[in-house]
Amino acid sequence: MTTSRVPSLAVMVSFVVLLVLGTGVSPHGPSAAQAPDRPPAAAPQGLPNETPASLELPTGDFDHFRREVMIPMRDGVRLHTVVLVPKGAKRAPILLTRTPYSADVLTGHAASAHLGPVLQGYDNPADVIVEEGYIRVVQDVRGKYGSEGDYVMNRPLRGPLNPTGVDHATDTWDTIDWLVKNVPESNGRVGILGISYDGFLTLMALFDPHPALKAAVPMNPMVDGWVGDDWFHNGAFRQQMMPYFFNQEATRDSTAQWWMTHYDDYDMFLEAGSAGELGRRRRLEQVGFWRKVTEHPSYDAFWQQQAVDKLLAARPLSVPVMLVHGLWDQEDIYGALAVYRALEPKDSRNDRVYLAIGPWYHGQQIEEASRLGALHFNSDTARQFRHQVLKPFLARFLKDGAPAMEVPPVTAFETGANRWLSLSAWPAGCASGCAIEPRRLYLGKGLTAGFEEPKAEGAPFEEYVSDPAKPVPYRQRPIPPVGYGAASTWSSWLVDDQREASGRPDVLAFVSPVLDAPVKIAGSPVANLVASTSGTDSDWVVKLIDVYPNEVAGQPELGGYQLMVAGDIFRGRYRESLETPRAVPSDTPLPYRFALPAANHVFRRGHRIMVQVQSSWFPLYDRNPQTFVPNIFFARPEDYRKAVQRVYHAPGQASFVELPIVVQR
Repeated sequence: MTTSRVPSLAVMVSFVVLLVLGTGVSPHGPSAAQAPDRPPAAAPQGLPNETPASLELPTGDFDHFRREVMIPMRDGVRLHTVVLVPKGAKRAPILLTRTPYSADVLTGHAASAHLGPVLQGYDNPADVIVEEGYIRVVQDVRGKYGSEGDYVMNRPLRGPLNPTGVDHATDTWDTIDWLVKNVPESNGRVGILGISYDGFLTLMALFDPHPALKAAVPMNPMVDGWVGDDWFHNGAFRQQMMPYFFNQEATRDSTAQWWMTHYDDYDMFLEAGSAGELGRRRRLEQVGFWRKVTEHPSYDAFWQQQAVDKLLAARPLSVPVMLVHGLWDQEDIYGALAVYRALEPKDSRNDRVYLAIGPWYHGQQIEEASRLGALHFNSDTARQFRHQVLKPFLARFLKDGAPAMEVPPVTAFETGANRWLSLSAWPAGCASGCAIEPRRLYLGKGLTAGFEEPKAEGAPFEEYVSDPAKPVPYRQRPIPPVGYGAASTWSSWLVDDQREASGRPDVLAFVSPVLDAPVKIAGSPVANLVASTSGTDSDWVVKLIDVYPNEVAGQPELGGYQLMVAGDIFRGRYRESLETPRAVPSDTPLPYRFALPAANHVFRRGHRIMVQVQSSWFPLYDRNPQTFVPNIFFARPEDYRKAVQRVYHAPGQASFVELPIVVQR
């Protein structure tokens, strides 16, 4: 028998077992108490980083160069600045914007090789910038985004509220000085423009301006936060701006965002009670500006010493300025015209101060503006402004050898008639052969309105009950938060139909007969109420409204529309003094006089004029408890009480709105 040379399975298993035991190696690897005879395999290496340490872009098809620099200020702080230079630029003017809203965002609205799409967004009149070949510069202010330093909301000028050696005026001076020395493509001339907060920063450049600053365009600027811009109106707190405080100051790059708890802002603010209580719940005291606001509810030195119009009125004017105002600006409807009133008397030659007034919401002048809400203007009013007013103004003062400019001192759009007017001044510079005459529109018996003085007949007043538990909404509910997304309607609320309010029992709606001839107004209507409250404090809201005919040919949705032409709120405790609040004597008729925002409007034949009066505008403005408390921010639930409100229309106690009527002579 032949013996096989292949070992049996049992022999092979035994051999493996002996081998394992002899080497001391577990079939599952070395034990913790045993070390292998050979070094362990090297640890696995990480995969190579696929992101380059520095990115180089092929820019052959770009029509501009982008430079990012850190410009040093006089105190050593460096400010992040984006410089966009058109290819081929030579002796080009610089157009500067300083912002707390991210220079990267404002210069990166689109991922494009072309400057137009890159700039097509907030703060950029992109068509003018691109067509005219401007070098575009956008800079983060101190303490925001890429800039160093500390952030302070609306940093005051050096002085009592700012003991440091720097402010926005010095930062602008230092920035311009660096630019004209380090941007070789420029002609050494700089213009500055901006909207809202950036409009405020534009105004700051006018204090001790750099010699190279040749033009300034403040659009819808924040000017006086207590009298009539973002934070208060005549003492009533604009509490829907509270999220802005948090978003702007909680983090340097604004990544921390206010959060919502209700779909309807009306419910959120009402449930909290007071604005101060909502701030406490949100830990808003962590941001510095909120603490300042709650500590200064009255028009004290803190606010007065920051009022930009008053500060500019005390300084010489050397830089040509074009102020831009929106007739339905839902945020800063006060500032532009206040600065115009401060600066215009300094313009003895009528060639330094210009004003443009358009039918726009906040910032709409750099967008498409053929309509606003339900209103149609028959043309793109913003484009007309940019190309016929802004473009020649900038060219005149910034470009080498620019042609003579034919822009009038005032360019104003007349709503109702839907036409542009060229004026010598505002509002008195109306067309040739006309004048402005104040005329009283009386609030009369039976909720009538007219130009005839009231007679002594029947009850001398109209009345309603104001209940803080059921405040009058400022627009139709549900009320969304302040916002600018595609679905937001915040920008257009000032042109909302006011019919819903006029039907409430806590709103008085005085209405005129149908007009048999047009009534044109230009300027600020002035509310003159003789009113009483059964409480010891009260808010008064007055709205001047254009009531459309019951049916409108061509646009049926405007049938009976109630368009607010001007409206504002006044906090009663400031009737005698804006600085020192005082309790209102109960059940005592008292005069309340306050200006409404400016209008340039024609009430057309067949329309009617309405005046609505109410005592809350919620939740845009905080509720007045209607009992006097030292600080309404911290009113307690038991402080909020119903009150009987009376508006008088008797001889000697007549309530009226003074209209600035344009008459022909």
